[in-house]
Formats: sequence, C-alpha cells, structure tokens
Amino acid sequence: MWRRRPISIIHEVIDSKLLLHNHVWVVFLVLVISTVSGCTPVGVGSPAPALTSPDGLDFDAIPDAVPREEFKSRSGNPETYVIDGVTYRVMDTSAGYREEGIASWYGGYFHGRRTSSGEIYDMYQMTAAHTSLPLPTYVRVTNQENGRLVVLRVNDRGPFVEDRIIDLSYTAATKLGMVEQGTARVEVVALDPPARDRTR
Repeated sequence: MWRRRPISIIHEVIDSKLLLHNHVWVVFLVLVISTVSGCTPVGVGSPAPALTSPDGLDFDAIPDAVPREEFKSRSGNPETYVIDGVTYRVMDTSAGYREEGIASWYGGYFHGRRTSSGEIYDMYQMTAAHTSLPLPTYVRVTNQENGRLVVLRVNDRGPFVEDRIIDLSYTAATKLGMVEQGTARVEVVALDPPARDRTR
C-alpha cells in the first residue's frame, strides 16, 4: 500500500542583528542611487541617439516640409467658422505672422481622418493645425524650451483649447522633443510664399 512520506520542515535561525544591518544597507544604497540619478546634468554625456519608434520608424529620416507656392484650400478657408460656440476668423494672408504660445500635438485617434483642408491626416508627416492661418501655410516652429525647430505645412484646423496656438503632428512633436510632456512653449513664424487666392 502506498504510504505518504513524511515532510520535514527545517527552521533556520536568523540573527536579528544581521537582518537589521542588511536592511539598513539596502535602504542606504537606494537613497544614494536615487539622489545621484536626480542630479544628472541635462545635456551632459554622449550625443542623443537617433529618434526611433518601437516599430523601427526613424523620425530623423522624415524631412521637414518644403515651402512652395500653393493656392488656398477650397474647403479650409471660410471667412469665419464656429466651434463649440466660439467664432474663429480666418486670416486673409499669413504674411508677417509670428506668435509665441503653447503647442500641443495630435496623433493616432485622428490618423487617417479628413482634415479641414480636405486632405487625409497622416501623423507621420510634418504637418500642423491652426485656428486662423490660411490653409495651407508653411511655418517654422521653434521649441523655446530646448531650441529645436521644424518646418511644417499647416493643413488643418485646431487646437480648440484655450491658450494653445498650434497643434502638431506626432512626428513634428517627436522631433521637437515634446511628445511625453504633451505641450511646449513655442514660437511660430509663417514662411513665404503665402498661399494665393484662387481666381474663381
């Protein structure tokens, strides 16, 4: 007949003083590591690696928009429009436009949807949205927090959030180093040539 083998339990005697000593030593090491990592100077060390996404997309290889002469979009330039009870007026021209304020970005939720200009939003292109610049308008956007800059083609409307002046594509925000924080203070300058009115 099968018989269950007895189970022996071995109790080890642990020196309480040794245990306390080891515990204090571990806490000390954690505090030292945390302090040192928090004091690492920004910008010190080897050059930043190339910007790549988890799926291998190389953002550094995506070129800035190149300003060229264009006609204003037929669908994206009404004289005025209303969003959530707020009336926005579209500028006649982008010539001389310069503004400082908060930029945000928009990505996957809008990817593949139609923009205000009638084009399809591609979050991997160098584009942006603005409430009042003529569509399209080419702009230079400079992140005032780190000095990075990009050239974008404005082809959509937004952001319709108080205190934000421009909404950037995911790629543009990545290249400006602001994706994780979500917003950044920027300077936006319109570039020549401004979009032309259609003859009819």
